[in-house]
Amino acid sequence: MRKLIHAEIVEQRISGEDALAATRHPVAAVLEDIRSLYNVGSCFRTADAMLLRKLMLTGYTPAPPRKEISKTALGATESVPWEHIRDPLEGVLKLRDEGYRIYALEITDGSMRLDSIEPLPFPVAFVAGNEIAGVGAGTLAHCDGAIEIPMYGVKHSLNVAVAFGIAAWELVRMARRIAPSYL
Repeated sequence: MRKLIHAEIVEQRISGEDALAATRHPVAAVLEDIRSLYNVGSCFRTADAMLLRKLMLTGYTPAPPRKEISKTALGATESVPWEHIRDPLEGVLKLRDEGYRIYALEITDGSMRLDSIEPLPFPVAFVAGNEIAGVGAGTLAHCDGAIEIPMYGVKHSLNVAVAFGIAAWELVRMARRIAPSYL
C-alpha cells in the first residue's frame, strides 16, 4: 500500500463546475446562528464532500465571502449550492415547501439516535444549531423530529462542525442505501 499523492487524488475528483451540475444527494442542511466562521467553512467543506443538495445559512450565521470561511472551506463555497436567509424559521419553512422533512440535530425528550433510526423519508434536511444554545425553540417546534448523535463519554455534545459531518455522512449513507432513485 502507498499513500496517493495530491495529483492522483485530484484526478479522481469531479470539478467544481461538474459538482454544481451533478445529481446531488437528497439531503440539505441548515446552519442556525453559528458564530464561528471557521465552523461555517468546515460545514461547507463537508457539504461538498457529501454532495449535499443545499446548505442554508440562517440567523447570524456568517456568509461568504469571508477569508475565515474560505480558509477552512478550501473552495467549497463555489461548489456547494447555498443561500442565506436571515430568519431561521423562514428558511426551515422554505425547505418544507420544497418537499423536505426537517430534523433538528439536537438532544430532546423524543430524539432518535442517529445510529439506530429507521430510514427517513427523503428528501431530508437537518438543522445544526448554535455552538452553545443548539437549535432554537422556535425552529425546533417546526421540525418533524430530532436526531441525536450517541455520546459514550462524559461530554454530551460535539463541536458543531464535527456533529454536522457525522450527521451528513450518515444521512447520505442512508440515502444511498434506500433511495437510489435519487442518484
